[in-house]
Amino acid sequence: VGTSPDPVCRGSHTSHVLLHDARCSAVGMEGGPPAQSVGPTGLKKMKSSLKLVDCIIEVHDARIPLSGRNPLFQETLGLKPHLLVLNKMDLADLTEQQKIMQRLEGEGLKNVIFTNCLKDENVKQIIPMVTELMGSSPRYHRGENLEYCIMVIGVPNVGKSSLINSLRRQHLRKGKAARVGGEPGITRAVMSRIQVSERPLMFLLDTPGVLAPRIESVETGLKLALCGTVLDHLVGEETMADYLLFTLNRHQRFGYVQHYGLGSACDSIERVLKSVAVKLGKTQKVKVLTGTGDVNVVQPDYPAAARDFLHTFRRGLLGPVMLDLDILRGHPPAETVP
Repeated sequence: VGTSPDPVCRGSHTSHVLLHDARCSAVGMEGGPPAQSVGPTGLKKMKSSLKLVDCIIEVHDARIPLSGRNPLFQETLGLKPHLLVLNKMDLADLTEQQKIMQRLEGEGLKNVIFTNCLKDENVKQIIPMVTELMGSSPRYHRGENLEYCIMVIGVPNVGKSSLINSLRRQHLRKGKAARVGGEPGITRAVMSRIQVSERPLMFLLDTPGVLAPRIESVETGLKLALCGTVLDHLVGEETMADYLLFTLNRHQRFGYVQHYGLGSACDSIERVLKSVAVKLGKTQKVKVLTGTGDVNVVQPDYPAAARDFLHTFRRGLLGPVMLDLDILRGHPPAETVP
């Protein structure tokens, strides 16, 4: 244990093992998206509603601006004006924001806004930008209709419903219209029409999260899982905690050391989770048979410690993190799913 002279390499052995293990997890499996996402049928229903839609707002997690967006969105819904909203900016390290914008522009995404919908940060920019996009689009023919209809899309649990509620707070002074949850899969109905603005009269179509049928690499899958777009038990909380530790060390983000009072950085997930479990009092008594009879042994509750580590990261208590830093610096994902 101790701070490595080259923190970028810290945890590399562990990562290779967990990336291999993750092949057996739900993220790496073939056969379609996890149960809480909507597959091709959901996309077909979205596509059939496109004739009612003037613009598309795609919401994604600002911690993974270059990973995990569903490529089928672009193929299926690519005929309408498109705004990318990178939400949860308060949890993301945006030191390289300019580079992120350049990369996205290279992919054809020129209209990008970073938001924190829980605190309504930058949300006021959305409706003026959408109005301008629709007005300047050659494919936009509204005729005599004086209302706008916007479709909100994205992978699960990136804040689509939070965005809708934030827009309503900003422009209608009203409370919640869309149910919000910290787990993927809260928005179940394929289409809900919700008013978000009076002038201009604007409605949003809220849609459930749609993951790509095949995730491009195991590492992308683990990034999506850390951001909560896949249910934790489908991947394994200890696997995710291992990848999180590897990522924090690789990016020299040692906030976990101070938060959990570890003394120094560590690349062993077992040691970290043991310390977390002891600090939180998450231990369990186990009876062990010996030659002289039963002995009660206190063991760390590793799954409970892993859950706390993940939830602490997701609440931003370990500091802001950019999970796509490897891509921004020109390092491809560690291992591709065949």
